[in-house]
Amino acid sequence: MDGALSQDEINALLSGMAADGDSGPDASSSGDAASSPAGSDSGGELTDFEKDAIGEVANISMGTSATTLYSLVNRKVNITTPTVTETTWEEITSNYEKPCVFIQIHYKVGLDGTNILVLRENDVKVITDLMMGGDGTNTDDELGELHLSAISEAMNQMMGSSATSLSSMLGRMIDISPPESSLIDLSSEDPGNIAEFLRGRFVRIAFRMQIGDLVDSTIMQLYPLDFAKELYHHFIDSQGGGEEASEPAAAPPPPAPEPAAAPPPPAPPQDMGMQQAPPQMGYPGQAPPQMGYGQPMPQMGYGQPMPQMGYGQPMGAPVNVQQAQFTAFSNDINPMQPQENIELIKDVPLEVTVELGRTHKSINDILDFSPGTIIELDKIAGEPVDVLVNGKNVAKGEVVVIDESFGVRVTDIIK
Repeated sequence: MDGALSQDEINALLSGMAADGDSGPDASSSGDAASSPAGSDSGGELTDFEKDAIGEVANISMGTSATTLYSLVNRKVNITTPTVTETTWEEITSNYEKPCVFIQIHYKVGLDGTNILVLRENDVKVITDLMMGGDGTNTDDELGELHLSAISEAMNQMMGSSATSLSSMLGRMIDISPPESSLIDLSSEDPGNIAEFLRGRFVRIAFRMQIGDLVDSTIMQLYPLDFAKELYHHFIDSQGGGEEASEPAAAPPPPAPEPAAAPPPPAPPQDMGMQQAPPQMGYPGQAPPQMGYGQPMPQMGYGQPMPQMGYGQPMGAPVNVQQAQFTAFSNDINPMQPQENIELIKDVPLEVTVELGRTHKSINDILDFSPGTIIELDKIAGEPVDVLVNGKNVAKGEVVVIDESFGVRVTDIIK
C-alpha cells in the first residue's frame, strides 16, 4: 500500500464501525468536529477580529480596575492581557476551582447586558483581608457575608472606574448597578439560577491577576454572546470604523511640486570709472559680502590687492587710539521719590503661592505614588503656612474657609 486511503475507503471504514456498534458516537462526533469551522472554541459565533476587539476593550477596562484595586489593597496589582474564547458551563466547571465567587454587574445606561466576574474563593479572602488592614495571610476563616460585602464594594469601585473608561472609549455614558456577590459551587449549581445566558454558549475573557506575592491566579469575565457583539459594534463605531475599517487605507496624495528656485539677486551697482570686482572664491551663486556704500569686498588671493579695513585704511596701518571721554554727573540731581517709583509698577502681576509643607523623596518612592498614597510633610499640624510671592517667602498665615473655598489669614509679615 502507498499509505493513502481514498475518501470511499474512509467512508466504508466509518460505516463498518457504526454497523458494529463499537464507535458510532465517536464517528459522529468526529464528523461534527471536522465540519465545525475554526475549532471547538469559537463555534462560528465570533470572528477572530471580533475577539480581538472585545479583548482590547476588556484590556483597557481591566487596566483601570487594576489601578483602583491597587489603591484599595495597597499592594502592586498586575492584570495581564486577556484571552477571549467561547465556552460553555460544562467547560467552566471542569477547568475552574470550586467553589468560587460570582459578582454580577448589570449595565443600566449605555449598554444593555450583564457582566459576570468570577474570582477564586482564596483570592477573595486575600483581597478582603488587605482591605480591612491585614497582611493578606488571614485566609483560614470560611467565606461569609463580611467577605462578600467587602468584595462587592471593591468590585463596585473597580467596575465603576471600568465604566468610566468605557464611556471615554465608546463616546457614550456608561453606568452600572451595584454588584451582587455570591459563593457558587460550580459542580452542583444550576447555571440558570445565576444567569440565563449561562445555559448556552457564552464569551469567556480570562485574565491572569497578581497581587504582590500573595495572589497569582486567573479571573474571568463572562459575557452573553449578544452583549459581546453589541460591545464590539459600539467599539468599532467609536473608532470611526464599521465595514470601512477593514478596507485598505486610501493612497496618500501626490507630493506637492517643489517651489521654483528664486532668481539670483541682481549684481551690486558699479560706480563709474571703477573696475569690475574680481571673481569670488566661495560657493557658486553666493553673493559677495558688502562693505559699505554697496561695494563688494575685495577677495584675498594671489596677485590681489590687500583688503581694506574701515574707511579705506589698509591692514597694518597705524591707528589713532584715544581715551574715551564721559560727561561728569553732578550730585545736585534730585532722584524720584519712592512713592513715585512704586506707582510705575503697581499694575505688574505677581504670583502668590501658599505652601503647606515640603518633603524629600527618592525616585523609587515617587514611582510608587498612586491614588490613596499619604505623603508626610515637614510641617507640624497647626503650624502656620508660608505665603510666597514669586517664590519668595514674605508672610505666614493660617488656613481658613471662605464659603466653599480655602483662604489664608496673614498672621505675620517676614521682614
